[in-house]
Amino acid sequence: MPGKDLPGKDQPKQQPSPTVGFLLHDVARLLRKRFEQNARGFGLGLTRSQWQVLAYLDKNEGIQQGGLAELLEVEPITLGRILDKLEACGLVERRHDARDRRVWRLYLTDKAGPTLATMRELGEITRAEAFGAISEIERAALLALLGTMRTNLATACAAPPAERQKTDG
Repeated sequence: MPGKDLPGKDQPKQQPSPTVGFLLHDVARLLRKRFEQNARGFGLGLTRSQWQVLAYLDKNEGIQQGGLAELLEVEPITLGRILDKLEACGLVERRHDARDRRVWRLYLTDKAGPTLATMRELGEITRAEAFGAISEIERAALLALLGTMRTNLATACAAPPAERQKTDG
């Protein structure tokens, strides 16, 4: 049959070899996807980006918009739009800095508390689904290894790029 070996609509495309980068990317993508699926059932109407802003702001209340944008690794204008929506929902408020009226500080409102509690609950549900039958010892080892990888990469990112080894050829 002509074209039998060509990938088509009915044939799944081949995945790249499972390297640590691809696996981490896929796991992170699937965690986000599953979290969003679980969140839909609660009818809060927030996007993943809005959830992320709330989570970071919960740990960094009083931060300036530029500082929060840096933490989230998004452009300040992008964060501004998200904050506008969260402010309209009554979850976030901007307050003038006590020492410099040109500076705005970001804070969660009282209304954000129950939303954050729901978000944490959804996170626990999603993590339980992800870990499934993985033992506590394996979980701890995985988190320790990922923490070490993060530290290694953060250190590497703070240094100039490594030069390629020149080979005589």
